[in-house]
Amino acid sequence: MDLNQKDVGILAMEIYFPLTCVQQEALEAHDGASKGKYTIGLGQDCMAFCTDVEDVVSMSLTAVSSLLEKYQIDPKQIGRLEVGSETVIDKSKSIKTFLMQIFEVYAEGPARPTGGAAAIAMLIGPNAPIAFESKFRGSHMAHAYDFYKPNLASEYPVVDGKLSQTCYLMALDSCYKRFCAKYEKFQGKPFSISDADYVVFHSPYNKLVQKSFARLYYMDFLRNASSVEEAAKEKLAPFSSLSGDESYASRDLEKTAQQVAKSLYDAKVQPTTLIPKQVGNMYTASLYAAFASLIDSKHSTMDNKRVVMFSYGSGLSSTMFAFRLQEGQYPFSLSNIATVMDISGKLKSRHEVSPEKFVKTLQLMEHRYGGKDFVTSKDHSLLPPGTFYLTQVDSLYRRFYSKKSQEDTNTATCENGSVVNGH
Repeated sequence: MDLNQKDVGILAMEIYFPLTCVQQEALEAHDGASKGKYTIGLGQDCMAFCTDVEDVVSMSLTAVSSLLEKYQIDPKQIGRLEVGSETVIDKSKSIKTFLMQIFEVYAEGPARPTGGAAAIAMLIGPNAPIAFESKFRGSHMAHAYDFYKPNLASEYPVVDGKLSQTCYLMALDSCYKRFCAKYEKFQGKPFSISDADYVVFHSPYNKLVQKSFARLYYMDFLRNASSVEEAAKEKLAPFSSLSGDESYASRDLEKTAQQVAKSLYDAKVQPTTLIPKQVGNMYTASLYAAFASLIDSKHSTMDNKRVVMFSYGSGLSSTMFAFRLQEGQYPFSLSNIATVMDISGKLKSRHEVSPEKFVKTLQLMEHRYGGKDFVTSKDHSLLPPGTFYLTQVDSLYRRFYSKKSQEDTNTATCENGSVVNGH
């Protein structure tokens, strides 16, 4: 790519999530949890999950192939492929060869309602409607055991929920400070959240997103930013002398900051929350699924808007960066991106299952995890045309996939993530 090309960023997006889902309210009752623990305490509405015919590979194949087909892009035009994932299917074979994105579920317990499944594909290039503001970026990395997967024989992670939330907020603080410093260096004036039209967060669960935006508002208060109203300053004043650790532990600060930031949250963050609340935590895809929600709901009014993005990966690594948006030209336009993703259509096409069936499906997945020499149910009746699905894993652990055609006949077969001759 010519280094002098301008407005490099996202040209096109496509998202895929399983059509099978379970309502969080029903899961509360099934798990014996108090009413509202998942829906209010976590802020989640629904959770998508894979059946035995879908996995990280099939979802990624579906998302990437759909993007290429809908935008009529020759794969030979793609100069570089990048894949991000928190999932390992093979300890040697590159995950990029599977076109793998992300799929996670948790073991039974308090973390399970924060699971989810999805894959997102993006085309990057010049003259993009979603352009990187490359000068404004702040990153933070640290060593922490907040979420990790030490047992390679299990698909489930080890999670320290309280530590994970604290690590997330500490990383957010650090990234925001660095981002603000970069902005002031290049723009010659302070930055506050009023300079962002929208803010998009990595979303393990919606309640943390609410806390995170409130945290940015509190940070602006500590910096005496003009964006903080006088009435809010009075309510936050009792917390001005807290140390960093004290502020992370203060429930009173958390509650007060969310209250005074609510109107800004509703305007700048709430439009990003649809998919994360409906699908669940998509891990590597989580941030961009939230961004896809924003494009879906606000694409007609986003010309020349700035969107601040906060990405986070446990362990931990995080970055805050920004996009500048313009409508663009068809097919690489905001309105066409929204049309192609068809988020409302995909959500309406979902099939709700009972918590009992959800648990039974996960038990089957647990039993087969790391297994070989089995054939899946091959039941693709609930899958939309164009969806890839797992058909078998042979005695050599090779994974085979098929693609549901428009007529549901003459499907193409895939082996280890690459398309081979049909059968």
